[in-house]
Amino acid sequence: MTTAVITRKWYTTAEVAEMLDFGLSKTKMLVLTGEIRSVKVGRNRRILPMWVDEYVARVVSQAEEAA
Repeated sequence: MTTAVITRKWYTTAEVAEMLDFGLSKTKMLVLTGEIRSVKVGRNRRILPMWVDEYVARVVSQAEEAA
């Protein structure tokens, strides 16, 4: 018997909020303004892991430039 391992391909807005330790409202605003990229699948928003990484890298880069 073979067991298939399915790796998560994307996250919900709520999952991203938890990952970033942000509130859901703040995360939804970041998604709506395009600061965190997302796609709409039916009625739901989904966010690729690399888009979360891009957001974090951009925030860190901006913080380093300001310092």
